[in-house]
Amino acid sequence: MSLLNIESLSVSYADEKVIDRLSFCVNTGESVGLVGESGSGKTQTALAILGLLPGNAKTAGSISFDGKELLGAPEQELNRIRARRISIVFQDPMLALNPYLRIGEQIGRILIAHGLCGGAEAKERVIEMLNAVGLPDPERQSRAYPHQLSGGMRQRAMIASALITKPDLLIADEPTTALDVTVQAQILELLNAIRKDTALLLITHDLGVVAGHCERMLVLERGRLIESGTTREVFGAPQHAHTKAMLEAAPRIRRGDIPSPVDGEVLLKADGVSVSYREAGHGQLHAVRDVDLTLKRGETLAIVGESGSGKSSLVRAILGLIPMRAGTVSFYGETLAKEAGARAAKTRRDLQMVFQDPVGSLNPQMSVVDIVREPLLVHEPLLTNAEGVQRVSEMLQQIGLNDVFLGRYPHELSGGQAQRVAIARALILKPKVLVCDEAVAALDGSVREQILDRLRALQASSGLSILFISHDLGVVRAISHRVLVMYLGRLAELADNESLFTRPQHPYTKALLDAVPVPDPNLPRKEYILSGEVPSILTPPSGCAFHPRCAYAVSRCARERPAALGTNSSVVACHRADELSL
Repeated sequence: MSLLNIESLSVSYADEKVIDRLSFCVNTGESVGLVGESGSGKTQTALAILGLLPGNAKTAGSISFDGKELLGAPEQELNRIRARRISIVFQDPMLALNPYLRIGEQIGRILIAHGLCGGAEAKERVIEMLNAVGLPDPERQSRAYPHQLSGGMRQRAMIASALITKPDLLIADEPTTALDVTVQAQILELLNAIRKDTALLLITHDLGVVAGHCERMLVLERGRLIESGTTREVFGAPQHAHTKAMLEAAPRIRRGDIPSPVDGEVLLKADGVSVSYREAGHGQLHAVRDVDLTLKRGETLAIVGESGSGKSSLVRAILGLIPMRAGTVSFYGETLAKEAGARAAKTRRDLQMVFQDPVGSLNPQMSVVDIVREPLLVHEPLLTNAEGVQRVSEMLQQIGLNDVFLGRYPHELSGGQAQRVAIARALILKPKVLVCDEAVAALDGSVREQILDRLRALQASSGLSILFISHDLGVVRAISHRVLVMYLGRLAELADNESLFTRPQHPYTKALLDAVPVPDPNLPRKEYILSGEVPSILTPPSGCAFHPRCAYAVSRCARERPAALGTNSSVVACHRADELSL
C-alpha cells in the first residue's frame, strides 16, 4: 500500500476549478517531482493534503495517508499528523515563519508541541538542524528574527523546521527557490539522505532539480495531470506538447546564445560602497566591503554569490534604501544623495526595483490594479482613472497576466503570479535602470522565458539597464552581459559573460558553476565539491575570506587579503589567478 494515495481529487473556488480529478501516489522512501507552470495547482495539491485549504474551497475525491482518510478529517486528527508525520516547506518563508518569534524558539516549539523533547535537548537539536541545512553561524542565527535573515537564510530555517521531527512524508514546495546553487546542492543532498525513511513530494519548476533528485515525476497543467512516469522516461520521450515546451525552456549554462558585450555610456557608477549593520552585542556587521561597479546604458550586470554575500545590501545601498557606511553612487555622472528620500523625483522614477520577496512587497489590502497603478499616481498624477487602468492592463498583458487579475488581491495569487505583478509595478514607469533581486526565481520555465524576452526587448528598444541578482546561473548566462561574483561582502570576480562561464579565474566562481543542476537525468550528477560552510560575516577569516573552503589555497591565502586586480571589464581577487587553470 502506498504511503500517500490521492484519487480523483478536485478543488474549486466558486466557479473556478483549480484541481481537476487528480490521482497519484507516493511510496515510502520514494522521491516524486510535481512540476507545472505557475497556477497549475501544485501548491493547492500540497495544501489539500495537509487540510490547509481556505474555508471557501470545495473539495471532492480522496486523500489517504498510511491508510487514513485525510480529506474532511477533524482538525484534532490532522494536528497529530501535521508537522509530525507530514511536514511541509512552504514556498514563501517570510509568510510561513512567525515574525514575533526568534528562529530557534519557533523551531523548538515544534519538538515541544509533539512531545519529542524539550529544554536544553530541544535547543541542541535545533542548532544541529540549522547547521545541517547550511545556515552560517547557526547558534547566532537561532536568536535572530525572520526579518533579520536574508531570503536564502529564511528558506533554510523553514527547511530546518520541516525536518526537525524526521517526518514520514516531506512536502517541499519550491524548497530551493531562494537558495544559491551551492546551498541548493547541499539541501538537495540532505533531502536525499533522509529518503531512506522519508518519502519526498518535491514541488518545483526547476527541472534540473527534478532530473537529479526524483525517481518519478508528475506534470500538471491547469489542475490536470497531463503526464507521469519515471523521470528518465518523461525527460527522454515526453508525450505531451506542454511537457516538451517545459523541457525546452529549462535554462542550461552550456546552451544558447551569449549576449554580446555592450559599448554604451556608463549610466550608473558605484565607488567603494560599504554597508554595515549594528548587531546587538557584537558591534558592526560589515555586509558589503569596498565594492566598485559600473552599469552601462542597455547593459545587464548580474550579481551572484551565496546567500548572505551582500548582494541585496549592495543594490539597496545603491538605490538609497539603506545607508552606506562609505562610498559614492553617481547616475548620469551626478553624485546621488545617499538616501532615496533626498533624491529628485525623476531619479527615483528612473531607478526601480523588483524585490526578492514578491508577496511581502505587495500591499495585502490593495488589488492588483491599484498596486501596479500606484507609481503612476505619484509620478503621473494628471492621468485619468481610465488611462491609468488601461496602462496597467497593457503592462499585465506584457508580463503574461490578463484582465482577470486586475481585481485580485496578493493572497489570491500564486508565487509566480505575485512575482509578475511586482515586475509590472516596477516597469510601468519605464525606468532607465531596473534592479531585479531574484525577480524570476519564483517563475516556471516558460513564464521565465517570457519575462526575460520582455526585458531583452525593452533593452533593445529603450536602452534599459539592469542590475540582475540571481542564484540561477542558467538565467544569468542567458541574460547578462557581465557578471559580478561576491563572497562574504567582497568582490571575488567580475568578468564578461563568456569569460566567466568558459574560463572562470576564481575558485569560488568555479565552485558555483560546478554546483548548477543539469536538466538531464541521464547525465551523471556532479559531486558537491565545495566543502564547509560560509563563515560568519561577524568574524570573517583572515586573508582571503574563501581560503578555508578553497581546494587551491596556500599559506599566503590565510595571511593576506588579495587585491581586486584587472581591467574595468575583468577583475579577480585571487592570489593564484594567474597560475590556476580552472
